[in-house]
Amino acid sequence: MRSLFPALTTGLFLAAASSHSVQAQQATREVFGTVQTDAGEPLPGATVFIKGTYIGSTTNSEGAFRLVVPVSQLSAPLSVSFVGFESAVVSLENVTGNLAPIILQPAPALVNEVVVSASRVEENILRAGVTVDKLNTQQLARLTTPDLITSLARQKGVDVTTSGMFMASASTRGFGGATSERLVQLVDYMDTQSPSLNINAGNALGLPEIDMASVEVLHGPSSALYGANAFNGVVLTNSKDPFQYEGLSVRLRGGNRNYLDGQLRYALRLGKKVAVKVSGSYARANDWMASNYDALGQAYAPGNNPAGSGLGYDAVNRYGDVGNTFGATGGALNGKTVYMPGWTERELVAGDNRAQLYRIIPSVHWLISDKLKAAVEFKRAEGTTSYQFTNRYRFKDFATNQWRAELKSDKGFLRAYQTQDFGNNSYDLPFTGAFMQTLKDPSSAAGLTYGQQYFQAYAVAYNTYLAMNPGNTAGAEQAARTKAAPYQLVPGTPAFDAARQQVIADATPGVGSRINPSSLLNDISGQYNFKTDVADIVLGGAYRQYRLGSNGQLFSDRDGKRIVNDEYGAYLQLTKELLANRLKLTAAGRIDDSKNFKSVFSPRASAVFSLDKQQLHNLRASYNQAYRSPTQQGQYLSLDLARVLLLGNIGNGYSGYSTAAASQLGRILRNPATAQQELDAYAVQADRLKPERVATWEIGYKGLLLPNLVLDVNYYNSRYNDFIGQVRLISNVDGSKPTVAQIGATAATPRPFQSGNTRVIQVQANANQEVKASGSVIALTYTAFKALSLTGNYTLNLLDREGLPEGFQTYYNTPKHKYNIGAYGELAKVLTYSLNYRWAQGHLFESPFAAGQLKAYSSLDAQLGYSLTKLHTTLQVGGSNLANANNIQVYGGPQVGRLVYAGLSLDIK
Repeated sequence: MRSLFPALTTGLFLAAASSHSVQAQQATREVFGTVQTDAGEPLPGATVFIKGTYIGSTTNSEGAFRLVVPVSQLSAPLSVSFVGFESAVVSLENVTGNLAPIILQPAPALVNEVVVSASRVEENILRAGVTVDKLNTQQLARLTTPDLITSLARQKGVDVTTSGMFMASASTRGFGGATSERLVQLVDYMDTQSPSLNINAGNALGLPEIDMASVEVLHGPSSALYGANAFNGVVLTNSKDPFQYEGLSVRLRGGNRNYLDGQLRYALRLGKKVAVKVSGSYARANDWMASNYDALGQAYAPGNNPAGSGLGYDAVNRYGDVGNTFGATGGALNGKTVYMPGWTERELVAGDNRAQLYRIIPSVHWLISDKLKAAVEFKRAEGTTSYQFTNRYRFKDFATNQWRAELKSDKGFLRAYQTQDFGNNSYDLPFTGAFMQTLKDPSSAAGLTYGQQYFQAYAVAYNTYLAMNPGNTAGAEQAARTKAAPYQLVPGTPAFDAARQQVIADATPGVGSRINPSSLLNDISGQYNFKTDVADIVLGGAYRQYRLGSNGQLFSDRDGKRIVNDEYGAYLQLTKELLANRLKLTAAGRIDDSKNFKSVFSPRASAVFSLDKQQLHNLRASYNQAYRSPTQQGQYLSLDLARVLLLGNIGNGYSGYSTAAASQLGRILRNPATAQQELDAYAVQADRLKPERVATWEIGYKGLLLPNLVLDVNYYNSRYNDFIGQVRLISNVDGSKPTVAQIGATAATPRPFQSGNTRVIQVQANANQEVKASGSVIALTYTAFKALSLTGNYTLNLLDREGLPEGFQTYYNTPKHKYNIGAYGELAKVLTYSLNYRWAQGHLFESPFAAGQLKAYSSLDAQLGYSLTKLHTTLQVGGSNLANANNIQVYGGPQVGRLVYAGLSLDIK
């Protein structure tokens, strides 16, 4: 696989070179023209293409274009389009030079948009068989947040969770979280996930917004065409073609929180057949810091004290809250757990609070023929931000390299890419705090750790005070904390800084908190489209290989050898139009196989019926089945968080007892004769993982309800089987059920189940019960006139928890009610604006790190642009969460506050 890219690249160069010599001999003709509105105004940026070929361009600031067309293609029609206008088709036959001005008529909002994600072929968005949204270049230019994914929250049915400045994830139809496990993000059909973490780090491996041609959001199950994990949707970003979008584009923004964002794109055609493009970006800002000091729940920290306890407690966003359960030698503290205070996230980050991200993406493109194009691309992304899933992490200098080689025609493609990630200087925040407490204090003559000295001093002071003041436990706790405080490292001191640096630089499990996984994802895919008298056919296939590496820091690869995991898939789609093209029927199916699981078949069927001949009113219905493979972490994870051991679950499963048994152990073990029987009442079984499945049916309408009013409404109903959730249980590390003797021996230790063979273990497991979810979305766009368009959408999400096992975490993490209200427009040809307000109802949020109730959150976003046409420049001011309202989207995550900016964009064709 490593030799694939040089070989394929060499082949593309040879093909391009041989084709260039042949094509150079073909006769060509230059065609000139302009594109205008019905009022005679030029339309800069309109796309002009010979249908069925890659011959095309965009208009300049005067609306003019120039094409060099092979004589053999003059019989093909010229297609002209621009956002917000009806497309036009012009004949080139008998044209010798200048075309007459091409006039585009204004179109109702969205009716002429073309999407490719719904069926992997081009189709009008009104006639897509499933729910799909599209952001065009104009909409992308109006985004106000520092990350594309965050901006998707204003789209109907899309939920976004933000855990860092450049760390956000999107989901549709529920089951959101800090990672997008059920939604696939693609850039030019390449997966942007980190192979090690199975996450999309926001838009880090995506494109700078300045190089995006469009973004499509496909809602609901999509495995029939996209395979594993396209479970609840797909986000597809399409880049700007250098043959179509030539020239220089620059965007600069700066604002509060030391926010700076610079983006650049340059595309140049070298002759008729070759084009080069380079795009890149650099962004930085003071990161959002989490500050939730509620007590972790008993499922996460068994035996934890309540918030505010004088004995201390383990807080959600305080790291290093190390606990000690005293035995008989603790005197009056016998049986009590004391927590040594840790440090806040801001204190532990210790000035390293700057989030930053840079990307560089050079590429070379060849027109091998008018209908065959080749490309080779390299992408490097590196950044620093906060992230939350199994723990809170500081991704510092986390980097990804991606290579792509591609052949593409009007009939299909052949694509190969490789992604490799590097943790570099990333570290785990709770581990950092815990391991700092267990460092040996250089000033201790006995060689004791900071924690040992703290608890010794606490116990002596507590018992001494209580002996002198019987019954005054509050006073004893205060006196003990005061006496033990000198053994607590103080943020900002040299000792604190030295201890912190020692821990975050050390990757030794159990000693240091540095995480530096480096894994590979290799992917080869191909697709071919063709038409027959029976149906239009799409045939495709893919091969994917994960090569996981963490040196035992994250996966069970302690032998130093990479874990290899292979996946295969093939799909077929048939489309047929009937009743004078008013009825479109589509059927698709895909079969996938993988190393650890049985083959899975994913079917899809849809029907779209146009109520009118113009196809402006369309009813749709679909049935989809999809599957989700357990993540690579779900299969191979091995991460000891001290309070819980996280493991993969592709062995023989795990048997044990629920964590609720921990609080009853003292009582249970006092009577050996009945202990086993009582323990069995808490029995829990987590069988070996298998893929999760969903079946969804959907009905909807999309069309031009009134001359300028577009309505999109749907209802869906989903049934999940073998639902993958998280299960915590007291079990042996090898998966066997602990005996009473093992439980008894473990319970006698100072920290129950923190070490040894019997542990609190968390694994992914399938639920035996069917999980039911449903919902509805309604979206309206009203274009009153060019100066004013109004938008609004409402989303309803429902989860049926009936019948789920006690303590089973679904990670639904989705508001029941949410809505967006917005407006945008253009005034006096030079002034543009956009405004959006979104609100989401509070809801339960679950993750391996913490679980709790979120309050309702909202955000008011706006942008204003003033165009200096002669300077090819637009001045911009804008911001997100302008009211600085509550906006905590992840339990244990940060408050996403106000971010305002001013800047400019430059576009020279």
